[in-house]
Amino acid sequence: MEQYDCIITGSGPAGLGAAFYLVEKNPGLKILILERGKTSSGGLRNDCKMNFTYPIGFPAENWDSKEAEYYLKMVIEKLKPEILEKKNLETYQRRSARLGVDLINIRQTHLGTDGGLLLIKKLTAELEGLGVEISLGEEMLELDHSRNVVITDKRTLKYRALLIAPGRQGFKFIQNIMDSMGVVYVDHTVDIGIRVETRVEHYPIVKDYYDPKFMFPERVRTFCTNSGNAHVVQERYKTVHDEVYYSVNGHAYSTKRQPNGLANFAMLKTVRFTEPLASGQQFAVNLGLQAMLMGGGRPLMQRVGDFRMGKRSKEKSFNDDLFDFSPSLSSSCPGDISLAMPSKILRYIWKSMKMLDTIVPGVLHPSTIMYYPEIKLYANKPEFLDRHFRVRGSVFFAGDGAGTSRGITAAWASGIRAAEGMLKITSNDKTTSVNTITRS
Repeated sequence: MEQYDCIITGSGPAGLGAAFYLVEKNPGLKILILERGKTSSGGLRNDCKMNFTYPIGFPAENWDSKEAEYYLKMVIEKLKPEILEKKNLETYQRRSARLGVDLINIRQTHLGTDGGLLLIKKLTAELEGLGVEISLGEEMLELDHSRNVVITDKRTLKYRALLIAPGRQGFKFIQNIMDSMGVVYVDHTVDIGIRVETRVEHYPIVKDYYDPKFMFPERVRTFCTNSGNAHVVQERYKTVHDEVYYSVNGHAYSTKRQPNGLANFAMLKTVRFTEPLASGQQFAVNLGLQAMLMGGGRPLMQRVGDFRMGKRSKEKSFNDDLFDFSPSLSSSCPGDISLAMPSKILRYIWKSMKMLDTIVPGVLHPSTIMYYPEIKLYANKPEFLDRHFRVRGSVFFAGDGAGTSRGITAAWASGIRAAEGMLKITSNDKTTSVNTITRS
């Protein structure tokens, strides 16, 4: 049986952040990163947009501003981002304030999907140069935490400390691991919404502020804005019964690519369940399956002009008169999202979009497209044993799938926090016990 000091499951920002911290603090550690994909994955691959300001990406139950800023300094020191310039922010903020909307001033950088891939190659090459082993195409299947043993689809491994950080798509995987260890958790929050696509001239704020963060009443917000060479994409998910559904998302390439004149962003409503406690994941899965039923196995798309008229979009909605651009996700099914999305959620989102159209006039042009569904499954809330996100023995969690973050930079920061705990376990100082770690 092969043995490692530290095993990290997932090569996204949380896993990479932990690996760098571990190897830099103790170069003698034997470290393995497991990645089920054939290439390194995670948020760095898709658009690679990073925010460096609290509270964006930092769940309040796990972070306060002082702690977040402390770890953000380490993230910035490692990634060395070029912060994007913003213009005319005061004008948009005044318009927002009149409506009770917050426009948050965030330090941001954007590398684009192509730039993100280059960064991943650079980071993984650096880790391998420092002696970290990265095993692509190897999936963790089971965990025997009582014996510190991980079983993959290729071998059985022994560890001293284990970090599980599979990201958002590992939401259910982490739940299965928690069930196997008897870890208490809740799954009562989910983000449900749409992705909006329009011409840049209909949403000109992106020329001044690349990814504007609007926070509306009723827990609605804009999320993941893309412009330049921007595209709407679909992400494939499978239920526990092997049923397939798709969630839409957005990305953009770096400024090296010729702009296509489009912008897209998500409008998300956070839904938090109370008693009787339901599964946020199962709620979202059911919505995703319902959308697939209506779309013939494809996401739905509807022009704003049709939506306002109370009618479904059809094929001709995407080539007539005012409908002056083609959808970037043309494989979506023209339809009526009001038949698929719960009315209360849609009502809050539409109210917020009208506010947004007052702040940035033009976004609700008749040609604007609404894609559905956009679902974010990263709201697991495990019961952690300490501030390093330890859940059992020498097992730690980090990243979006574990609910310790909501984005690239916070995921990286949570990986560092977990790595601090892992170092305590792997330390040769026998006077240090994991049981002495307390929440600060």
